[in-house]
Amino acid sequence: MNSNENTGMTLSGQLHIVLRDGNGKIKEQRVHENLIVTAGLTFICSRMKEDSETAMSHMALGSGSTAVAAGDTDLATLLGSREAIDSATASTNTVVYLASFEAGDATGAVVEAGVFNASTSGTMLCRTVFPVVNKAADDTMSVTWTITLTAS
Repeated sequence: MNSNENTGMTLSGQLHIVLRDGNGKIKEQRVHENLIVTAGLTFICSRMKEDSETAMSHMALGSGSTAVAAGDTDLATLLGSREAIDSATASTNTVVYLASFEAGDATGAVVEAGVFNASTSGTMLCRTVFPVVNKAADDTMSVTWTITLTAS
């Protein structure tokens, strides 16, 4: 084998959470890593073969603190409903999803998040669990989720 050949690749995800109060003032910012779940990996491979799978279109927040596992297919405890992704941008080796959870959406003790290809059921791409972010009824939360594919 030629030592200059790529022998593998890694897929990783990271989300940036910004919580704002009712006046738009930043209350909290966080960055967390996530797990690309098995269903998400299958989704990626399927999309590489054909486009019969619907693209990722929704993000959700939840209050379930169950540890993340490769076999996860949904959040442990959904808060509210899944939000449509505001924007999705692809570049050389990343896809960036942005979703906004407005006042009244996903209110409560947020400790998990996920990316999905449907407003209900569908396929989950990735999931993360993190220390609690308390989202009050008049707070807004934006989540920027970056999926990176790196040749190694």
